[in-house]
Amino acid sequence: MELKINKEYVLKTAEEILKFDSPTGFCFDIVDLIEKKVNEFGYKLTRTNKGCAVIEVPGKSSEKTIGLSAHVDTLGAMVRSITGNGTLKFTLLGGPCVPTLDSEYCKIRTREGKIYTGTFLSTSPSVHVFDDAASKKREPQNMEVRIDEVVKSKEDVEKLGICPGDFIFIDPKTTITESGFIKSRFIDDKGSVSCLLGLLEMMSRENIVPSYNVKILISTYEEVGHGAAYLPKDITELLTVDMGCIGDDLSCTEYDVSICAKDSSGPYDYNMTTDLVNLAKANGISYAVDIYPRYGSDVSAALSGGNDIRGALVGPGVHASHGMERTHYEAFENTIKLVYLYITK
Repeated sequence: MELKINKEYVLKTAEEILKFDSPTGFCFDIVDLIEKKVNEFGYKLTRTNKGCAVIEVPGKSSEKTIGLSAHVDTLGAMVRSITGNGTLKFTLLGGPCVPTLDSEYCKIRTREGKIYTGTFLSTSPSVHVFDDAASKKREPQNMEVRIDEVVKSKEDVEKLGICPGDFIFIDPKTTITESGFIKSRFIDDKGSVSCLLGLLEMMSRENIVPSYNVKILISTYEEVGHGAAYLPKDITELLTVDMGCIGDDLSCTEYDVSICAKDSSGPYDYNMTTDLVNLAKANGISYAVDIYPRYGSDVSAALSGGNDIRGALVGPGVHASHGMERTHYEAFENTIKLVYLYITK
């Protein structure tokens, strides 16, 4: 199978959106960016009331509408309170692996739009001072954000305009290596968004029309469980593209497209999953079929929201999920190929 996937475009897009701050609940600006890209391809993008994007791709037949989805919202944090000595206590957005936040740089955005920098730290941050500097459990109640401003009290912080409810953006530290590795926070699920944008770029450039109408949902609240709870009513089957898990008792690697048979929300549609496995086999795509022990997806949200759909889940294999993640371009390419085959079969 010879598909003219634009590797340079896919990687450039991945780098751009990975570096773009968009914690769950604060995705307005990144959806603007995605809309600009989609408009260049000639496809129509509309938004739901809660800010998800819906991209329409006309097919050869209007007999049915296939849904694709990926989520652009990421993990993050929010100011919970200001301490008496001028540091910030925080509440999590989604489920980051909290110990990996220790010593990470961040940005605090006030409701007026002013940006300050800071660092996540343990409340016992120095080995020269605290006996428990290494052993203290890294969890929100034992951590705080140190602000890079001259602040010595709660009042000093309040004068900056920082308040409870302000968003805290975690530095993604995005790096793409010459050997094709993508290292970054939030490859879950901006890697999949990059795959779908790469698919659209190829389809537009090569004048490829899917077999049936396709609507792509770019969801904005997946990390808190209700990203695709609403779907356009004409969608009858939803193929979600989200990160593939790597670890104990799993087969997926950073080079594969993962096909999920079941996660903690239950089994995915048997016939859709079988179609995906057969397409991967027949076309020499490097894939793995796995069961994810602690996972939910946009399909889970869509079914819980009462949508009458069949659903399946695929995505690039991602190592160290919800921490400092890594994948390889080959996983992106295998994912793009499989999704392409599914919507053109």
